[in-house]
Amino acid sequence: MKTQPLLKTDSIQELAEFWDKHDLTDFEDELEEVTEPVFEQATVIPLNLESEEAEAVRRIAEAKEIADVELIREWVRENMQAD
Repeated sequence: MKTQPLLKTDSIQELAEFWDKHDLTDFEDELEEVTEPVFEQATVIPLNLESEEAEAVRRIAEAKEIADVELIREWVRENMQAD
Protein backbone atom coordinates (compact mmCIF):
# COMPACT_ATOMS: atom_id res chain seq x y z
CA MET A 1 0.00 0.00 0.00
CA LYS A 2 1.51 3.31 -1.12
CA THR A 3 1.65 5.86 1.70
CA GLN A 4 3.78 8.57 0.06
CA PRO A 5 4.90 9.61 -3.42
CA LEU A 6 7.92 8.09 -5.10
CA LEU A 7 11.08 9.72 -3.76
CA LYS A 8 12.94 11.97 -6.23
CA THR A 9 16.53 12.50 -5.07
CA ASP A 10 20.11 11.83 -6.14
CA SER A 11 21.14 10.95 -2.59
CA ILE A 12 22.14 7.30 -2.34
CA GLN A 13 21.58 7.45 1.43
CA GLU A 14 18.04 8.84 1.08
CA LEU A 15 17.18 6.33 -1.64
CA ALA A 16 18.49 3.43 0.46
CA GLU A 17 16.44 4.54 3.47
CA PHE A 18 13.34 5.00 1.30
CA TRP A 19 13.57 1.55 -0.31
CA ASP A 20 14.30 -0.10 3.05
CA LYS A 21 10.81 1.04 4.08
CA HIS A 22 8.88 0.65 0.80
CA ASP A 23 8.03 -2.03 -1.74
CA LEU A 24 8.71 -1.45 -5.43
CA THR A 25 5.40 -3.02 -6.44
CA ASP A 26 3.57 -0.17 -4.67
CA PHE A 27 4.96 2.24 -7.28
CA GLU A 28 4.49 0.22 -10.49
CA ASP A 29 2.25 2.90 -12.01
CA GLU A 30 5.00 5.55 -11.57
CA LEU A 31 7.96 3.56 -12.88
CA GLU A 32 9.52 4.08 -16.29
CA GLU A 33 12.14 2.06 -18.13
CA VAL A 34 15.57 3.66 -18.28
CA THR A 35 17.72 2.61 -21.21
CA GLU A 36 20.70 4.93 -20.66
CA PRO A 37 23.18 4.48 -17.80
CA VAL A 38 22.11 6.36 -14.69
CA PHE A 39 25.50 6.63 -13.01
CA GLU A 40 28.69 7.62 -14.78
CA GLN A 41 31.73 5.56 -13.94
CA ALA A 42 34.73 7.60 -12.89
CA THR A 43 37.94 7.22 -14.82
CA VAL A 44 40.82 6.16 -12.63
CA ILE A 45 44.26 7.55 -13.36
CA PRO A 46 47.06 5.93 -11.36
CA LEU A 47 49.43 8.42 -9.75
CA ASN A 48 52.85 7.38 -8.54
CA LEU A 49 54.37 9.69 -5.94
CA GLU A 50 57.61 9.49 -4.03
CA SER A 51 57.09 8.66 -0.35
CA GLU A 52 57.91 12.22 0.71
CA GLU A 53 55.46 13.64 -1.83
CA ALA A 54 52.68 11.32 -0.72
CA GLU A 55 53.28 12.21 2.93
CA ALA A 56 53.20 15.93 2.10
CA VAL A 57 49.87 15.46 0.30
CA ARG A 58 48.48 13.58 3.30
CA ARG A 59 49.57 16.35 5.71
CA ILE A 60 48.02 19.09 3.56
CA ALA A 61 44.80 17.09 3.17
CA GLU A 62 44.63 16.47 6.93
CA ALA A 63 45.08 20.18 7.58
CA LYS A 64 42.17 20.90 5.21
CA GLU A 65 40.18 18.02 6.76
CA ILE A 66 39.64 16.33 3.40
CA ALA A 67 40.77 13.05 1.88
CA ASP A 68 44.06 13.08 0.00
CA VAL A 69 42.30 12.07 -3.24
CA GLU A 70 39.91 15.01 -2.86
CA LEU A 71 42.86 17.35 -2.44
CA ILE A 72 44.54 16.05 -5.59
CA ARG A 73 41.24 16.27 -7.51
CA GLU A 74 40.89 19.89 -6.31
CA TRP A 75 44.40 20.70 -7.57
CA VAL A 76 43.68 19.13 -10.97
CA ARG A 77 40.44 21.10 -11.33
CA GLU A 78 42.15 24.35 -10.33
CA ASN A 79 44.87 23.80 -12.92
CA MET A 80 42.33 22.92 -15.61
CA GLN A 81 40.46 26.18 -14.96
CA ALA A 82 43.69 28.15 -15.07
CA ASP A 83 44.48 26.90 -18.59
